[in-house]
Amino acid sequence: MGRVETPRSMLNREFKVGDMAVYPAHGVGRVHSIETREIAGNKHKFYILKILDSGMTIMVPTGNVKNVGLREVINTSEVDIVYDILKERDISICEQTWNRRYREYMDKIKTGSIYEIAEVLRDLMLLRHEKELSFGERKMLDTARTLIIKELAIAQSSEESELAEQIDHIFETE
Repeated sequence: MGRVETPRSMLNREFKVGDMAVYPAHGVGRVHSIETREIAGNKHKFYILKILDSGMTIMVPTGNVKNVGLREVINTSEVDIVYDILKERDISICEQTWNRRYREYMDKIKTGSIYEIAEVLRDLMLLRHEKELSFGERKMLDTARTLIIKELAIAQSSEESELAEQIDHIFETE
């Protein structure tokens, strides 16, 4: 399948209170507030983001959104690309040691790109049929699955349980 273009949702934009946004490696959050704080004598504006899955609160400088990878939730046309990545089977899964693979996959998750996370989910789901995954890989599989399901549920206004079943079904015949 090759590299997929950066989704529209990765482009820099301003968020408003109540908007949903995706913070890399943590998932979807809601912009709870926009606050000005003084740091080292300078005033800075921050998005206060509450991560839906964990309840964690993250402060993101409004001027640093692109650098930290904060982005919009994908739109419906981007959802199809995610499913295409998950269904892709003409791939070669890396024959590296588990810890090298783990680092490579973790780097992909940290990008915050749903496409990269979908690749990690697909690769680990396929790999687990060939060999036993390490503890770290199983944990990463769960993280990638949760991140994908949460964002797809919001993008499609669907129930997470429905999407979990759909995603599991993609890999059942493997």
